Amino acid sequence: MRVLVIGASGAVGAHITRQLTERGIEVTGTCRSAHKEDKIRAMGAVPVALDVLDAAATRAAVADARPDAVIYQATALAGMRFGRSLDKTFAPTNRLRTDGTDNVIAAARSAGVGKLVAQSFAPYRYASPEPVASEDDPLLAAPPASAAATFAAMTHLDEAVTAAGGIALRYGGFYGEPDQMTAAVGKRQYPLLGDGRGMMSFIHLHDAAAAAVAALEADGPAIYNITDDEPAPMRRRRRSSAGSRGTRPGGKGSVRSRREGRSWASG
Repeated sequence: MRVLVIGASGAVGAHITRQLTERGIEVTGTCRSAHKEDKIRAMGAVPVALDVLDAAATRAAVADARPDAVIYQATALAGMRFGRSLDKTFAPTNRLRTDGTDNVIAAARSAGVGKLVAQSFAPYRYASPEPVASEDDPLLAAPPASAAATFAAMTHLDEAVTAAGGIALRYGGFYGEPDQMTAAVGKRQYPLLGDGRGMMSFIHLHDAAAAAVAALEADGPAIYNITDDEPAPMRRRRRSSAGSRGTRPGGKGSVRSRREGRSWASG
């Protein structure tokens, strides 16, 4: 099997690349900057420099890799600074979720790729006030004005990927190494409301990658929530991460589809 990982040098993409190559799968991994090619090569994959917003370059990269599957994990989260406006914070990633997604789908279709798995996001998006939401629950119809473009970009990705027969993985907030969200809370760049008792869905980077690898064996179109089954309050995550950023505080390290209630992978 040959797999093209777009965003292979990123936090989740690197875990995916390692897990695939450890299974003996032939991997081509893309990165935005050529200086990251050595990192991808060290993981046992063939590196390719690619700006996924360049439609022609994306078509060429997919055609050259001749993959059986494409895993789309490109984001622009490294080094970002959280602020009051999610749309300003996530503007570069929103372009990757819209224009980038469209370019990847078109390239995969042109190359006859049979499987597409893409990174999406679960927290904050569901309309239900309940602490547990399934993939079938309705999304917020009117997100905050400062996050409208971000919500629209995530919805675009979900709809475009599933319309193409692919699988969208709605991840929880990432933790592990690096743990940008916890660091942002410590710097007061990300809101920790009240006494920090509230929860959102989280997922360890290793488990997020395991879900993407497992999705290669699943049939699409489909959307799956991929989160820890016992998420910890943010205040507990912050304390635990201060001691060891690579630990998995609060969760059992399992990756679940809340719709089907079955474990995809164990950490």
